[in-house]
Amino acid sequence: MEQCACVERELEKVLHRFVLYGHQSEERLDELLRSVCEIRGQLVAFGVQDADLSVLSQTMAQCCKNIKETVQVLASRHKDIHGSVSKVGKAIDRVSTNRFNFDAEISAVVAETVWDTPERQKYLSETIVEHLYRQGMLSVAEDLCQESGVVIDMSMKQPFLELNRILEALRMQDLRPALEWAVTNRQRLLDLNSSLEFKLHRLYFISLLSGGISNQMEALQYARHFQPFASQHQRDIQILMGSLVYLRHGIENSPYRSLLETNQWAEICNIFTRDACALLGLSVESPLSVSFASGCMALPVLMNIKQVIEQRQCSGVWTHKDELPIEIDLGKKCWYHSVFACPILRQQTSESNPPMKLICGHVISRDALNKLTNAGKLKCPYCPMEQNPSHAKQIYF
Repeated sequence: MEQCACVERELEKVLHRFVLYGHQSEERLDELLRSVCEIRGQLVAFGVQDADLSVLSQTMAQCCKNIKETVQVLASRHKDIHGSVSKVGKAIDRVSTNRFNFDAEISAVVAETVWDTPERQKYLSETIVEHLYRQGMLSVAEDLCQESGVVIDMSMKQPFLELNRILEALRMQDLRPALEWAVTNRQRLLDLNSSLEFKLHRLYFISLLSGGISNQMEALQYARHFQPFASQHQRDIQILMGSLVYLRHGIENSPYRSLLETNQWAEICNIFTRDACALLGLSVESPLSVSFASGCMALPVLMNIKQVIEQRQCSGVWTHKDELPIEIDLGKKCWYHSVFACPILRQQTSESNPPMKLICGHVISRDALNKLTNAGKLKCPYCPMEQNPSHAKQIYF
């Protein structure tokens, strides 16, 4: 894992240098271009015959010198970037050299039988195919289906095709497909308390405003689309209508210039993805990407604890591969459901050991229930109430 982190660090350095090199190159080239344009303007204004040849010669020589120095500086910095790229290659080679040791370390913390059945392999292939559909990589998904033998129903495929088509249009700043979809699914969006349709109309209205005074009448006519949203978005509609006063002088020169911020397009893509996934009964993020990101955070910790266990010869600490020896915090972003830990055995409940609610209202795990049962009776560990263990009920979070 350390080698992988080293590759990531080297790659970040290269990307940073590429961006910096691009900015510096643009600045130097723009400066040279301005200088050449000034000389050209002087020659056009005064004429070559009227200009002092000695002064002209010195000016041209200085200009050529600046161009040569700029080329040398840019070439030197480009050479430095090549050195950084070679470091990335060397870091990758070190990872490849230690690949077999790395595979062995991963195998030590992963259950050997996790993908041993055709059914589980099928689930994995379907998850990968769904991820590819989400990313719009339709041809790759089709190839994987053919090679793995996975059959994906068209009813599952079609929503992703439509989703990617609309998202691609939004990235091209074309709102029409998204508006048509929002109008078709208006009632379902209202049931979700979604503001997607209003924000799409708002963004279309802003795009009309950016066209200037020539779009004034069209913008006024389009404002009728705001009528169904007047009660919930009154303040936003007032701001939009107030901006029409400054249309003649340009919205970018008015107090309403914030309406033209470009980050609104990225925001509307995120809102559309969230609401569309909610209507389809899908999570906003791909399950594969979430699992991969969680594994990247958990794997270094598990490999370290496994090494500590082996060094201290504590082989009995981690006996079950489906149960982690320590708690790993993946952050609030990965909180999807409640987790219950038995207060008696201090173990997290699972499908084979679910939480059980006693008559008195206290909750313990099924294993704790079985261990506390004596002669067909159970005494609650938190209150003196005696009860029949069979009266306990399994609860679901």
